[in-house]
Formats: sequence, C-alpha cells, structure tokens
Amino acid sequence: MNASIRLDGDVAIVTGASRGLGREYAMALAERGARVAVNARDLEAAQKVVQEIAAAGGEAMAVAAEVGDAACVQAMVDAVMARWGRVDILVNNAGFTRDRSFAKLAPADFRAVLDVHVQGTFNCTHAVWGPMLAARKGRIVMVVSSSGLAGNFGQAAYSTAKMALVGMANTLGLEGEARNVRVNCFSPIGMTAMNEGVIPAEHHEAFAASRLRAGIVWLASAAAPNRVVLMGGGGSYERAYLGFTRGCRLNEGTPEELARRFAQVSDRAGEVLPHSAATQMELELANLRR
Repeated sequence: MNASIRLDGDVAIVTGASRGLGREYAMALAERGARVAVNARDLEAAQKVVQEIAAAGGEAMAVAAEVGDAACVQAMVDAVMARWGRVDILVNNAGFTRDRSFAKLAPADFRAVLDVHVQGTFNCTHAVWGPMLAARKGRIVMVVSSSGLAGNFGQAAYSTAKMALVGMANTLGLEGEARNVRVNCFSPIGMTAMNEGVIPAEHHEAFAASRLRAGIVWLASAAAPNRVVLMGGGGSYERAYLGFTRGCRLNEGTPEELARRFAQVSDRAGEVLPHSAATQMELELANLRR
C-alpha cells in the first residue's frame, strides 16, 4: 500500500489542458511519468504547457481539437496513436459555463454547454474506447461538478451537463470492467480564472489548483477504482454516493396513500448503493414479496 504510484509508459490525453485545472492535470500526470497529449482549441496555448512539461523533464505533445467535432477528435487520437502507439488515460476536462437563471437561459446557450461537456466527452471517449478495450487497459476520468450532483442557482445548463457525465461513467464502467477499462468521475474545486469570483478571496490560496493532483493521478493509475465519484478541493477528498432507499409497498395503491407514507418511502435506513439500474427492480420485487 506504500508503493509509489507511477504512470511510467502510460499515454494520457487531457482535454482543455492549456490553462486552469486542465493544465494542472496534465502537469500532474507528466510528473508521475505519463506521456501527455495536451489538448486545447488554441495550439499555441497547448504548446506552452508542453514546454513547461518538457522543462520539468517530462514528455508531451500539443494537439489542437474542438472536442465537440467528432472528426477533429478522431484526428487528435490518431495523431497520439501515431506518435506513441497507445492511449491509456483520458481526462475529459474541456468545458465552460454560460451561467443564467433558468428564466433567462437561451436555448442556444443550453445547447452550446451540452455540446462541449456531453457531446465532447462522448466524442473523446468513443475515439479511445476501442483501442482501450483491445489493449485491455484504460482509465477514463470524467470531470464533473457538485453543481450537477446537488444543483446550483443559475447553472441549469452546466449542472445538467455534469450530471449527464455521471450517468455516462456509470454505464461505461459496467461495459469496460471485464476489459480492465475503468471509468470514474472527479468533482474538483480549485482556483482558476473562471471561478475566481465564486471562491471567496480568503480561500483562494487554500484551494490552489495544485492541491488536486493526488485525486487526478490516483484516478488515472492502475490503482484506480471503478464507477466512483471522487470530490476534492484544497487537499481534502470526499466521495459522493447515489443511494436507493428500501421504500415500501403501497397497500391501497393510491396517490393519497403515497402522500401519507412518503416519509417511509424516504427513510434512508438500510439504504442500498445500486450496482446498476436493475437494482431498482430488485428492491421493488423485494417489497412485493413482503
């Protein structure tokens, strides 16, 4: 358990890695020995991160691609495969926000956020999925947010997109498990230009982006779990769970009875952590037998 976690020989793609948390993830993976493809829309910005990695003794390449464009993403993955012959790690980090209260949220803005976070994550993951299954090795990290897990005022688009990635990760984790492809989520809080106004000034130092390195390295490593939502910030880590209550069977089968017994339906005693969607039916069948 005390062995050093290393990524020597592994090849990683980090999307949206020219600045902010993405840059930090790329630097952290390279520090542990991974060869890193630094993705950004702006090639020049990506190359600056590559230079930083090289100066620290690591190996990296810059790859410009819009994650929402499937053809561009495939070209990016092809370029990485051509250079290094493999992709072991994918960190789906690219994204942005267009925060508005729901009443003021334009359909175009909602669509734009989903196109990058959800469609972009699909494009990148789909492009590496086949090679990872064939190699029987893969670590995929979906960068999510507590805005999706718990909601946040003014972030209907962002929270919808981030929670969608949790669902994607849960399914892909099931599909890839037998081939040693593990899929997890990381919900970080770290100081970036994007959230400078959200994190109070007195906490800026405490939530330095560098304090997220342990989380991203672990989820990218051979020691990674599967289908976990890891939360982190400031060097503190937590785990988010989605649990199912045991519930109860209605005797009358009426909405009035459901209203009367809703506290019993909501009782978290004996709460179950689902393995898959089938857990719901298993719980309901158990109640029917009682």
